[in-house]
Amino acid sequence: MRAIALLFFLVFGLNVVPAFAPPTWMVFSYIGFRYLTVNIALLAVIGAAAATLGRLTLSKMARLVVRQRFMSEGTRNNIDSIREYLEPRRKLTFGVFLFYAFTPFPSNYLFIAYGLTTMELRNIAAPFFIGRSISYSFWGLTASSVARRITLESTGALSYFSIYFVVTQILLLSLIYVFTRVDWRALLGERKFRWLANKVPALPPDSAGKSTK
Repeated sequence: MRAIALLFFLVFGLNVVPAFAPPTWMVFSYIGFRYLTVNIALLAVIGAAAATLGRLTLSKMARLVVRQRFMSEGTRNNIDSIREYLEPRRKLTFGVFLFYAFTPFPSNYLFIAYGLTTMELRNIAAPFFIGRSISYSFWGLTASSVARRITLESTGALSYFSIYFVVTQILLLSLIYVFTRVDWRALLGERKFRWLANKVPALPPDSAGKSTK
């Protein structure tokens, strides 16, 4: 029971950190490589629950800290157009997060961006949990051979992976800045790509009221 609690809090912590945390799939690769008799499926479900809770916490933090304290009203109004576009398309949001949860790609930037839109967090909890439960099982059962090759055959491979990880984290975090600078009303409404002007006109009173949910 202590080991399960440790796994839960470890995975939760890795998924709350906004950047440069080791990918969670490595935890399950290590478990699959080191402990051959454990119930990987059960641990995957526990890990998926912890990862989902951690990512939702990260998303909430992005909303409370980044959106409320560091984003201008014009930028918030601009991002609110994404919420207006996606709220009637919940199946699309569900499908995107379900698909992404199956991949080994870092999801920190995706949840930060989602948090900035102020959309309901419960809409993404279920697809992410389902996808992570399956993907963690997969990594626990099959990625041990990859971990063995990296660890035993080539220290250079591990060095390469470390450099790759740092570079990709920097690039993905840069996407968050790009995300806030795209004029989403023009892109979604007019199908025209352009950067957000330094000053964005405020929304009409009724629309501004919606953006403060």
